[in-house]
Amino acid sequence: YLNKYETYEALKEAIDTYIWFYHNERYQERLNGLSPLEYRAQAA
Repeated sequence: YLNKYETYEALKEAIDTYIWFYHNERYQERLNGLSPLEYRAQAA
């Protein structure tokens, strides 16, 4: 594994941060290379 977490809270925060990144900032091929936030802004 890449990271070692000392506490459950630190692990949970890292997971929550990654999930937010995955659903909001990560560029996705199916959205024509845009992040979900960029795609939503373009559609509005």
